[in-house]
Amino acid sequence: ANARGPVAPQFEVDPFWPKPLPNDWVLGQVAGIEVDDQDRIWIVQRPGSLTAADLNGASPAPPVMAFDVDGNLLEAWGPEAAEEGQEGPREWAGCDWPINEHGLWIDGDGNIWIAGNGGDDHIVLKFTSDGSSCLLQIGEWGVAGNNDSEDLLNRPADGDTDDAAREVYVADGYGNNRVAVFDMDTGEFKRRHLAPDPENDPWSTPVHCAVLSDDGLLYVCDRVNNRIHVLEKDGTFVEELPIVPGTPGNGSAWDVSFSADSAQEFLYNADGYNQRVQIARRNNLEAGLIAEFGRNGRYAGMFHWIHNIDTDSRGNLYVAEVDEGKRTQKFDFRGLRPVG
Repeated sequence: ANARGPVAPQFEVDPFWPKPLPNDWVLGQVAGIEVDDQDRIWIVQRPGSLTAADLNGASPAPPVMAFDVDGNLLEAWGPEAAEEGQEGPREWAGCDWPINEHGLWIDGDGNIWIAGNGGDDHIVLKFTSDGSSCLLQIGEWGVAGNNDSEDLLNRPADGDTDDAAREVYVADGYGNNRVAVFDMDTGEFKRRHLAPDPENDPWSTPVHCAVLSDDGLLYVCDRVNNRIHVLEKDGTFVEELPIVPGTPGNGSAWDVSFSADSAQEFLYNADGYNQRVQIARRNNLEAGLIAEFGRNGRYAGMFHWIHNIDTDSRGNLYVAEVDEGKRTQKFDFRGLRPVG
């Protein structure tokens, strides 16, 4: 807040971002997005989600792609979509590759992490930025673990890394309902976090995100329960942010990002059911949501199943859409505006 009263960030969609793809490529469901420390925007998309009508003579784009802030394509790699009826995973750079890509994040060394939430996709993968080498696989394709497992996952959704502690946090999220923490170099299990009251009020499936703020708090997307839980890194519960309580279906808390200022003053939530980006003030979550933008629709600036969200160093915001959305969009930061 300031002398004018409460304020919130405002955004304007860039309808020309990203630029048209080469090679007649088209995007499927975009199921992960993150901006690296060089302001390159990375996505993971699902070639296997493209229908014959989507393609109509075009070609599926590679699963992993990177763009600059102007929308130019910088990187594109990964296997082609699985064949219909294919048994077993595809392989890429020495690791299994999920049937259904889900979630992408980037560590401080520039390595690319992805998860998979298909029926047998119980893996998290770590690749070099050019995709030429798979550095680590956590979990085993086709073998599910439970909430107590130390070496197995169950359809993980997304994650984040604590580079100083050399730890990776995994939202192990569609088959289990926990956050599992591993050594980000060796894959050794460290600990797991459950909901504050796991017996009476467990996290839903999916636990859809696990995002670390710069000041060392863990934000967990309890999607179907329409809330974000804030924890210390040791799992100690801090507070809860309700997101449109009463939202039915697949819920409202899909992914979290933060504003680009040094304090990360504002929290952004991607709400894939209500088709909104909601904004809260991180140091005053008890005040609830203070602003929102977006609506259901096909035009630039509208959303269809907004799935993931992230910001660059200039405060611009990027979103990814699944289901029939099948796109990524950029929203330019236009300063703060009064709210309330």
